[in-house]
Amino acid sequence: MKALWLLVCLALFGCAQPQVVKRDPQFASVRPAAIEPPPVKDGTIYREGHSAALFEDIKARRVGDIIIVKLVESTNATKSASTSTNKASSIDMADPTIFGKSITRNGNPILNTSIGADNTFTGDADSKQSNKLTGTVAVTVTDVLANGNLMVRGEKIITLNQGAEHVRLSGIVRSTDIAPDNSIYSSQIADAQIIYGGEGVIADANSMGWLQRFLQSPWWPF
Repeated sequence: MKALWLLVCLALFGCAQPQVVKRDPQFASVRPAAIEPPPVKDGTIYREGHSAALFEDIKARRVGDIIIVKLVESTNATKSASTSTNKASSIDMADPTIFGKSITRNGNPILNTSIGADNTFTGDADSKQSNKLTGTVAVTVTDVLANGNLMVRGEKIITLNQGAEHVRLSGIVRSTDIAPDNSIYSSQIADAQIIYGGEGVIADANSMGWLQRFLQSPWWPF
């Protein structure tokens, strides 16, 4: 019995620990290649390696440089459909006669027939979806393409006392789209992949359990 209580306490203690989001290697930052310093030549006014670029801005252009991405994602989608069908049919067979007399039983005709059918279907469907994501995330240049475009990727992880949130981003950036403050809007990134998610108590409270997911899935026959 004591061993069972010990296992329960350990389980509760483990659940109480803050959630830690593991970094995704697919969005890991890239360090710039090491550049060997030029040899020092003393005795001259100009020394290599101590020059300053007077007309160079701070825009990212090399592997390992950092770009600030401003997230301005907003999507709205609306779809509606309406279908209505109606079909009616009827068949009437008059009372047949034999030798000029109708066939009756106890004075009531028994061979007259009337068939009618009416089929009506009405269906309506309406779907709306809205998403919005704002904020900033810093990414690093992972590769410089032949046309000057920059491959970028990066992630931001925020851990709180009740859970953690992460933002992951990758894509292709044109160097001309980078603003003078070394920032770019997420809407200007080609082949963008933006992932936002969270883990922890709040995220668990907003997710359905396995039984509810099964009842909502196509596998449930009813």
